[in-house]
Amino acid sequence: MIVADVVGVRFKGAGKVYYFNPSGIDLKVGDHVVVETGRGLEIGRVVISPKQVLASEITEPLKAVLRKASEEDLRQKAELAKKERQAFAKCRELIAKHGLPMKLLAAEYNLDSTRLTFLFSAKERVDFRELLRELIATFKTRVELRQVGPRDETKILGGLGRCGRPLCCSTYLCEFDTISIRMAKEQGLPLNPMKISGICGRLLCCLSYEHEQYLSLKERLPQVGQQVITPLGPARVVGENPLKETVNVKLESEAVVEFPISEVTIEKRPSEPIIGKKQHPQMKRNRH
Repeated sequence: MIVADVVGVRFKGAGKVYYFNPSGIDLKVGDHVVVETGRGLEIGRVVISPKQVLASEITEPLKAVLRKASEEDLRQKAELAKKERQAFAKCRELIAKHGLPMKLLAAEYNLDSTRLTFLFSAKERVDFRELLRELIATFKTRVELRQVGPRDETKILGGLGRCGRPLCCSTYLCEFDTISIRMAKEQGLPLNPMKISGICGRLLCCLSYEHEQYLSLKERLPQVGQQVITPLGPARVVGENPLKETVNVKLESEAVVEFPISEVTIEKRPSEPIIGKKQHPQMKRNRH
């Protein structure tokens, strides 16, 4: 069994974790390191201490950690932050000059200033060839213009979510999970786009947080429409609350009562006849 040493490094506060070869350097969580990336030299912070993994789990050759970041490296990074602000202002000025329909989000230098990357968003593809030529002539370095999507734009800009707290994507989410409208349905949420979408315009990332728990809890609950036996007699399930582990049932007297699942026994399958001639409207809405 062949194993390899890896160390997890992050370049931004809530950015993706990338793995590198620690090169035998004694590293611990919190250390700043200089690494070689596809964009040249960059400084990152160790978030996963060196560990061994199966070599078969590594899909690409690992780049090596070059060294622990020195005081000079950190000072240079701080100076680059000032240059990035200046580059951002200049690029935005040139975008306005060329009348391009794009929104500039960030400017990023690599550690040795051999590459300058501008991140932007736009509703459609933008022809920025003239802008790129002018940027290269202005900054005398390699320049890259990279378009990002709505979720990445929101991650970069930050803000407050519907809950009143800083956005998850800009504070701790390393990667975006796949979110589907089915998650909202499973949680019984109103399918109003205004209520289940974030400020990025996409489905709320937090829809995925309790999804597995909802699925697990709903497996223990009778389906809407099933006939059950309750302490008050036969009834039909007309609603459910997975988190409370209760169901709302309609009795033969037409009264709707809530019972804990422990007090309810399933009598018949949903395909069998149910009480009453008419199907409860909520039953129709909850069938998928």
